[in-house]
Amino acid sequence: MKYFLAGVLTTLVALLAGGYLLLQSGRIPANADGKPSRLELWMARTSLRATLRHQAPKGPDPVSLTNANLIAGIRLYGEHCAICHGTAQGTASASPVANGEYPRPPQLASDGVEDDPPGYSFWKIKHGIRLTGMPSFKGTLTDQQIWTIALFLKHMNALPPTAEHAWQQVRN
Repeated sequence: MKYFLAGVLTTLVALLAGGYLLLQSGRIPANADGKPSRLELWMARTSLRATLRHQAPKGPDPVSLTNANLIAGIRLYGEHCAICHGTAQGTASASPVANGEYPRPPQLASDGVEDDPPGYSFWKIKHGIRLTGMPSFKGTLTDQQIWTIALFLKHMNALPPTAEHAWQQVRN
């Protein structure tokens, strides 16, 4: 048993040392224009999904679904989000900032989040996403404003005419 534990400990030390040497070698890209490895993508997605499952608010958006609230969400989105996440034109509207980020932010008119629970959008906006360009808006926007953006994101693919017109006017 003593030799087994020594073997496990030796293996762990070797893996940690090998990982450290790999990081120090410069072979793991840190550049924003590099392609992510499958391992990197798996780790990032797995971590984000688990965090959202455990920390995102559950239940419906507390902001009521009205035309005024949708338009307020669209305006807030235009001020704070469109620079990275685009406009109603989708991928075609990606700004130079968005195109230079790593990982590239989703263009929400094309890669929408309408299927996400509202609490997921709220959590992402409020807390940001580590190791991406997604900042935390906790110190910039109130919870009410963040929920208002989440309301728009939940319904962005089925807006009433007045809200759709406001969405079409957003520029980044």
